[in-house]
Amino acid sequence: MVTPVNSEPVHDFGAWTEPSERLLFERLTDLPPGHHTSERIRQDLATRHQGLVSSLARRFLHRGEPLEDLLQAGNVGLVKAINGYDITRGHPFTAYAIPMIVGEIKRHFRDTGWAIHVPRRLQNLKMLVHDAGARLTQQLGRPPASQEVARELGLSDQETREGLAANEVYSCLSLDTMISEDNERHDQTVVAQLDKDLELVVDRATLWPLLSELPDQEREVLLMRFFGNHTQSEIAKAFGVSQVQVSRLEARACDRLRRWLRPT
Repeated sequence: MVTPVNSEPVHDFGAWTEPSERLLFERLTDLPPGHHTSERIRQDLATRHQGLVSSLARRFLHRGEPLEDLLQAGNVGLVKAINGYDITRGHPFTAYAIPMIVGEIKRHFRDTGWAIHVPRRLQNLKMLVHDAGARLTQQLGRPPASQEVARELGLSDQETREGLAANEVYSCLSLDTMISEDNERHDQTVVAQLDKDLELVVDRATLWPLLSELPDQEREVLLMRFFGNHTQSEIAKAFGVSQVQVSRLEARACDRLRRWLRPT
């Protein structure tokens, strides 16, 4: 099943999406096992809920896993929810599906979000140690020592050290890894970027001394407008003049600077 990665509208997760959706589940319930229409209805229901899967998967972005993988894991939960949903209980499908979709996404992190292969026992131990460490940090106002974590959980020092070690190898990322796999945002702190202002250095160095050659009022207008980020109406109020006058002063000053900067 193909999973789209485009943004979807926000869903009301506690209600039926539309009346026809309920009719599909009623029809699916009435069909005998193995009926040829059942698979078509399941595919239709899965397609209708891609927006739900996308909305839930995007909550887990920027944690080191590609969006496509999160969508695939979410769709596993969606299929399980469609197969296990009982409409006779009276609850909307989304109320049943959301925990299953989120559970599969979290399972994906537990099973694949490790820099090296770690046994399930250590994965579970890592989560216990991590949660206890966060809880004790709030209580103590500082990171807890391993002995304090061990006492909190009733574990041995060896088990606690194993949990801490497993925590350190979880989700190690390459410095070149994009934070967002849908190209919305990259990690700008580690990837070299071209400075867009570099080409303006010469112009700025040339322009700055020329500002002192402008009449006082024109210079003040430019400084407030382009360096102070004030609007023309704010400048007019500060000078006690009309906005039209400020606009004329700004235009006149810019014309002067253009003439001075224009090559002869």
